[in-house]
Amino acid sequence: MLPPHRRNDGTSTYPQAIRFGRRLDPRAPRYIFGNVVGGNETIFNFVRQLAVRLIRNAFDGKEETTTKTPIVPDDRGPRNTCIYGIYMCIVDGNVVGRYNGNFTSGRVAARSRFVSRRFAELGKIPEELRNVPEDDSRTFSDMVQFNFHKARVVVEENLIESLQYHKRDRRMDINERKEKVRHIMSYLEKCDSMLEVNFAARRLDGTYDIIKGYRAMHKCHRIPVAGGLRYSAAIDRDTVFALASLITFKCACVGVPFGGAIGAICINPKKYNENELEWITRRYTIELYKKGYLGPELGVISPDMYTSETEMSWISDTYIKLFGYKDINAKGCVAGKPLNQDGIRGRESATGRGIFNILNELVFDSDTMKSLGLKVGWKDKTFIVQGFGKVGMHAMRFLTKMGAKCIGVCESSTTLVNPLGINFMDLRNYKLKKGTIVGFPGAEPYKGKNMICEPCDILLPCATEKLINKDVAKDIQAKIIAEGAYGPITPAGDKVLLSRDILVLPDIVAGAGGLIISYYEWLKNLNHVGFGQLTKKYERDCNYLLLQSVQESLEKYFGQEKKVTIPIPPSEIFKARIYGATEKIVVEQGLQWTMQEAFKELRETAKEFNLGTDFRTAAYACSIKKIFETINEAGINF
Repeated sequence: MLPPHRRNDGTSTYPQAIRFGRRLDPRAPRYIFGNVVGGNETIFNFVRQLAVRLIRNAFDGKEETTTKTPIVPDDRGPRNTCIYGIYMCIVDGNVVGRYNGNFTSGRVAARSRFVSRRFAELGKIPEELRNVPEDDSRTFSDMVQFNFHKARVVVEENLIESLQYHKRDRRMDINERKEKVRHIMSYLEKCDSMLEVNFAARRLDGTYDIIKGYRAMHKCHRIPVAGGLRYSAAIDRDTVFALASLITFKCACVGVPFGGAIGAICINPKKYNENELEWITRRYTIELYKKGYLGPELGVISPDMYTSETEMSWISDTYIKLFGYKDINAKGCVAGKPLNQDGIRGRESATGRGIFNILNELVFDSDTMKSLGLKVGWKDKTFIVQGFGKVGMHAMRFLTKMGAKCIGVCESSTTLVNPLGINFMDLRNYKLKKGTIVGFPGAEPYKGKNMICEPCDILLPCATEKLINKDVAKDIQAKIIAEGAYGPITPAGDKVLLSRDILVLPDIVAGAGGLIISYYEWLKNLNHVGFGQLTKKYERDCNYLLLQSVQESLEKYFGQEKKVTIPIPPSEIFKARIYGATEKIVVEQGLQWTMQEAFKELRETAKEFNLGTDFRTAAYACSIKKIFETINEAGINF
């Protein structure tokens, strides 16, 4: 999708031109028929005539047309010319004309259909999304779209007002400013580009599978775009679009200068061995590069559900050996790589650490904790973790380290409970040894109805989406919920939680730790040197000179009458940091600072728009403002 184009009269439109291959749907209710004989010129003449008719009917307000179009035979070209599967979309206004069909030397069968395009209407949530807070059966894509539109309605008056102070836009009247905001908001709700690939894979047992994969670039207002790659047999195009849009808002909310993207390979990884997964992942990498979706300057891939540094290593190796061997920055095409392949320390635990960092800001915010009826600090805090994977495991580690007590851990295989607290190291070691938490001796199997509804201070949903619907939300007894997964709370559940004054830290902020560390890794790969590596000796020498200077000053002061020796040895803490900041310290401190600033901005945005504890809307509003400013400053006509 192209950005909105502003005409000379001040109005805007969305020019689009799309081409892809697809079979004609034989169930399509209406067709345009015509005989075409000849070569490419005749075919393109037919396309041009059809396009003119589509646009004319669009402006007449017709939603669908059926006609038989006689085409004059033309023998100037080869009779067996065939163009298969052209999809043409031309937009001017609110209507899209779509054409999908086969062009051969015989009969032409084409479906002509008009689809109304949804534009953001100022001050209103689209009609088809208004019942989302009441309906838990809506799709994940609808959930994300609703959250976007809810925040858009809150923030758009602020955006309209901001244009009158912009140097380029100050001469625009109120209607022109509203029109500009409306069209940029309509642009934000759509995906810039979506790639679907299909390829055959021969398995080791001799059978064949057709593998489907997706990669979506939601917004390219910042380049490169970045986002994870997941294995999931249940994922579809709409879910990929929704996840990519979440990455866009997440990047903007925490100040990472990336656009949002996501990728998926539609398989169940448990049904494939490692060799088969490697071949599939490498082939998917080739398809992404061929379509222009991969590269350190264009698209960066990171781990997501069921992927790890192993898969990132395969992708990096494939890209460098086949395409990036002449590109000195080729390693930057992937984040989350192993350390020996220019990865970065702290990437595996980044999302869990990010959850801890933002919770740490919250629990020491006296005003917020007082409003929730909780004491400031971590002492005597209890929490429940849903999902003991890459995110939940590390979040539990950092919270227990600060003195909080984990009273329950939920997994798909079992649920554990211990009112006295579950020891993190014992549980981690047990899972690493057994591969499961079933039978862990340090806790009892939970026999109640729903563990996440048990009394606690903090709930960490770190596994699946749509976990907390409106029925579950009525029974939640936690005071704080920090989302570690994508969309674990439905809008209907969110509405119930807000009415009960339960504070939710949304996924686009709480779960941004991995994205932030991916950005640091990308910077490291482009700089071709680890953080702090070049200054270690200088930092050490400066620190020893400082100690020596203090020693000389004391000896001079106390040894005026006779010579006195006063040794100043470094303490153990100072000795550990005498070489300056290591890469691990830089990464951890950078993540902590970023999450601190994100929380402050989130709190200020909630106060600015009088949102109370609705931090989700505040986070989306904050993201929308930043993205709007970027697009408006860069211009929308190119």
